[in-house]
Amino acid sequence: MRKTLERYFEFQQLNATWRTEILAGATTFVTMAYIVFVNASILADAGMPIPAVMAATCASAGFASILMGAFARYPIALAPGMGLNAYFTYTVVKGMGVSWQVALGAVFLSGLAFLLLTVAGVREKLFTSLPHELYPAVAVGIGLFIAFIGFRNAGLIVPDAATTVTLGNLRDPHTLLAVGGLLLMAGLQARGVRAAILIGILAVTLTSAALGLTPWTPRYYSLREISATAFQLDIAGALRLGLLEILFVFLFVDLFDNLGTLVAVSKKAGLMNRRGEIPRLNRILLTDATATMAGAFAGTSTVVSYIESTAGIVAGGRTGVTAITTGLLFLVLLFMAPLAGAVPNAATAPALILVGAAMLSHVSEVPWDDPVVAVPAFLTLTTIPLSFSIANGLAVGFTSYALLKLVAGRGREVSWLVWLLAVLFMLRFAYLGKG
Repeated sequence: MRKTLERYFEFQQLNATWRTEILAGATTFVTMAYIVFVNASILADAGMPIPAVMAATCASAGFASILMGAFARYPIALAPGMGLNAYFTYTVVKGMGVSWQVALGAVFLSGLAFLLLTVAGVREKLFTSLPHELYPAVAVGIGLFIAFIGFRNAGLIVPDAATTVTLGNLRDPHTLLAVGGLLLMAGLQARGVRAAILIGILAVTLTSAALGLTPWTPRYYSLREISATAFQLDIAGALRLGLLEILFVFLFVDLFDNLGTLVAVSKKAGLMNRRGEIPRLNRILLTDATATMAGAFAGTSTVVSYIESTAGIVAGGRTGVTAITTGLLFLVLLFMAPLAGAVPNAATAPALILVGAAMLSHVSEVPWDDPVVAVPAFLTLTTIPLSFSIANGLAVGFTSYALLKLVAGRGREVSWLVWLLAVLFMLRFAYLGKG
């Protein structure tokens, strides 16, 4: 049995060992376990119950990571995506006034669309058709968006009638605690501690409880709490609402997240072939689509591949055993769901800021010396946080990219898909007048 598994996971070809793979999976887990707390915090703003969301996060991450390891055989862990959960809460639910049940229905439909497009081979073609130059700008824009939410939740940035926003009250104990958490997490990261964010969240939570700043009463765990979000999605409502724009955003942001993660992880692990292609790409995409649908049923936003998987790669992970280990640990964490109620904004806000900061590293990938690309990239990464909408950033970015290419006499460099999107986005702004 053991040798059969080693052959299936290509241990010999990849020079892998069981000990290294399991340790690598544990490393990936502690590096990305913060998502359990942060995702619950973000989706709670959509009116979803925190314990249920935390359980859904654990369940979807566990299922998706195990599926990735067993089916696609890659050391890539999955979980509800940062950025897409913010879009789910702040743009769809709070911005458009859509119920979270209908929003979950839209997530499921986007997952179904992912699956159908993958089976038809369209998603692979999309990877090559979309302007790769704008990928890093989208990632940076989402990073700024996430960081802005973190600053707001920490009380570091507050509304102001004269200047729109201004610096918050730094004497507020919750804000001071958040600042201390940010310094602790950043300091641990500087010292190379893999679980810096998770340790920081736990430290701030314990400190807040000790100071009496977290009003929380412990209660016994019940699996019935998961039912508050599980199977509550409203697919019929999403179809009636005609959320085409939302499906587009879920589709394309997921494409960007997965493309960047797959390339980064595959390069780091040396898993690309000589032609620079990613083996078993279709299996990876099928896993992603299935995970998104399963996540919607469990009660969470779109599930994506996590760049934190590179932590496990650095620790030596090369096979699907790494992802399976990570998934099993998420399932163990599932039974700690009620603890999410003890985690204050002061603990999760610094994590949001640091995650946003990490995503800014992609800014160097933008060809700033080419105005035809640099201007759309700049408009994309600034419009997302300033308009508080990922959809607006994508719309402005793709439209300006196509138009500038046309003005520069390089219209033929733009694929038909981008032209189609640009026209749809312009019609959207002309019809709605705003994002």
